[in-house]
Amino acid sequence: MASYTAKDITVLEGLEPVRKRPGMYIGGVGAAGLHHLVWEVLDNAVDEAMNGFATTINVTLHEDGSSVTIADDGRGIPVDRHPTTKQSALEVIFTVLHAGGKFEPGSYKTAGGLHGVGASVVNALSTELRASVRRDGTLWEMAFRRGKPTGPLQKAGPARGTGTSVYFHPDPTIFPKVEFDPALIRERLEIVSFIHKGVKVSFDCRPEGTKDVFEHKEGLSDYLRKIVSARGARVVHEAPFVLEREASPRLDIALHWTESTDEHVRSYVNGIPTGSGGTHENGLRAGVGKAVRNYIDTHNLSPKGVTLTAEDIREGLTGVLSVFIEEPQFQGQTKDRLNNQELTSVVDGAVRPALEHWMNHNRSVAEAIVARIILAARAREASRAAQAEVTRKTATSGRLNLPGKLSDCTSANREETELFVVEGDSAGGSAKQGRDRGKQAILPLRGKVMNTEGMTLARVLENKELADLVTALGCGMGRNFDLSKLRYGRIVILADADSDGHHIATLLLTFLYRHLPQLVSAGRVFLAQPPLYRIDIGRDTYWALDDAHRDRLIAQHAKSRGTPEITRFKGLGEMMPKVLWETTLNPRTRRLLRVEIADPIVTDRVINELMGKDASARFRFIMDRAEDAEELDL
Repeated sequence: MASYTAKDITVLEGLEPVRKRPGMYIGGVGAAGLHHLVWEVLDNAVDEAMNGFATTINVTLHEDGSSVTIADDGRGIPVDRHPTTKQSALEVIFTVLHAGGKFEPGSYKTAGGLHGVGASVVNALSTELRASVRRDGTLWEMAFRRGKPTGPLQKAGPARGTGTSVYFHPDPTIFPKVEFDPALIRERLEIVSFIHKGVKVSFDCRPEGTKDVFEHKEGLSDYLRKIVSARGARVVHEAPFVLEREASPRLDIALHWTESTDEHVRSYVNGIPTGSGGTHENGLRAGVGKAVRNYIDTHNLSPKGVTLTAEDIREGLTGVLSVFIEEPQFQGQTKDRLNNQELTSVVDGAVRPALEHWMNHNRSVAEAIVARIILAARAREASRAAQAEVTRKTATSGRLNLPGKLSDCTSANREETELFVVEGDSAGGSAKQGRDRGKQAILPLRGKVMNTEGMTLARVLENKELADLVTALGCGMGRNFDLSKLRYGRIVILADADSDGHHIATLLLTFLYRHLPQLVSAGRVFLAQPPLYRIDIGRDTYWALDDAHRDRLIAQHAKSRGTPEITRFKGLGEMMPKVLWETTLNPRTRRLLRVEIADPIVTDRVINELMGKDASARFRFIMDRAEDAEELDL
């Protein structure tokens, strides 16, 4: 057995632990660890700015692409002799772990660099580091190599103003690839300008020959607009919810609900991105949930037949959260997650009343948000439990096998094509013969489709007629929905003009509204307006949509031209293909109604009452409107 004694114990001194185990300090030696060196030095400049001592930060990526200079106009690192080490404070900061000005109160109210290891770690992992400080009218300089001074702190001459500049070149014996990504640095610098509004941040990228200057006076509002635009999500409301609280701890929040199916929140603590979230994000989510629930309960907007979950409330939520606190507790040196337990209740307590007040004073916006949440809840209950079934049966999974009864069109330009969903094989036959084969596709459905209100997606797709429709559309459903894969520019419901036809159209609209709401919101769904009557007066022929239209046409044209001959169509199947083309299919002469949702909350409630399982609600709806029904079509 090998001996194991005191002489086998290695004691690493100074910055040697950093060079031996860099992953403990920067997370690794890959691209993320390399760029973490930039973030550490940048954080120190940002700390000066966030505490009101600096207004500009300049970052230079030099021509070699592997060395960086970060400068600020802050107070400048102290250069006087440290009372304990008898070295200059600057040398201590760059050569001693856990040395800095952020451990004791007074120097900084809030700071991102808290452990006192950032500057010394960057120094330890660089072949060369040069620090320049302007203080008290003097320029001071000191150089280091792999963490060790190459000479004493020196006066380099007179200087105006104050500030610190740090140049460093990462050590290629530590990092396999020393090459900085300009796009990544540029993005991080712009984020700094968003979070610290009023601070001017410049990036001189010499390898690319470009120079960017970032300054965003609207702060997080500007940042949120950029995020929403980059994600390509349509917003539910125009103006975002913004909360700016100056009291300690300082909070900046901007929120937007979008039509995206996921939640996207970016959080920061003292300017440091917390990609893994933490207690501040937990507080935001709790506050948002309570505020929305209180608004829904207060205004009696709870939907029938569905329970709203926290996930439904936050679906599509896009936001930015920035907090500034004196003693943040990060998980690890990379500061990726906040652990301060008290922040959950603090953020929750700030967000809930502010968001609820905002919703109560912006009722139209609030109701649009609630409608979005209700749609999310219904989509969840209808589809998420049946995700595996959806994946197997929708058109987006694998090769597209179009229904055999679909008479497709030939045009490859989606925006000029139309899919007519037609009631019955007979009407489908007339439509197939009368259509424009280049641009119009026909899908006949057999009989009345099932009522899908309150049904799971798996149950819906067991219905062959609806499954065929989904396959023909090609855009998928639920989580698999992709509007870009929709095969037609318009989806047109073509049903008879009588009560049976209206019923079928209502069933199809219920299906589309509940299970493919994106098609409705995108303005892709239409109702055809076929005539119910043909009226011949003399040599002229007129087409009436309903009884009232018939009576108006007769009153207008029949007085001096003889007795009108009136033909009532029993269905679309009775129409000759040429007549169906002239009255209903021809874009130049037809009438189409685009399906739009003016009030999502009222629409949701009406569909639930008319098509849901609760017959009493349907009875009340009918009886309340009985006087409006002059004649029933039986």
